[in-house]
Amino acid sequence: MAIERTFSMIKPDATKRNLTGAITKVFEDNGLRVVASKRVWMSKREAEGFYAVHKERPFFGELVEGMTSGPTVVQVLEGENAILKNREIMGATNPEQAAEGTIRKTFALSIGENSVHGSDAPETAAQEIKYWFSDTEIVG
Repeated sequence: MAIERTFSMIKPDATKRNLTGAITKVFEDNGLRVVASKRVWMSKREAEGFYAVHKERPFFGELVEGMTSGPTVVQVLEGENAILKNREIMGATNPEQAAEGTIRKTFALSIGENSVHGSDAPETAAQEIKYWFSDTEIVG
């Protein structure tokens, strides 16, 4: 199995409820290691840039508004098959469809306030990590 890095974000709905530590513990308890982490309050421009892939979708404005509504924790996670493992740990985007024990089943408020984001592929992970972190900030 390959050691990989992936991008993870704890969204404003979760940071407002002081769940940063609890969510990070779920990642760590499942074999992922935090090798970079910082708390940011996204500007509108940062949110629009990060989510540019969704720009033409009807939910884009609401997404940007939600992501700029409070602090966010951006992280780089490392571990065996980290991208797939992170997605399994997060659970389905819709918390009603998420498996028991996943972050979204446990902590999400709704499909729009689903507490976490994670990269879906190696290319996306590399792009998202580079968006928020310089090489010197990743210290695994």
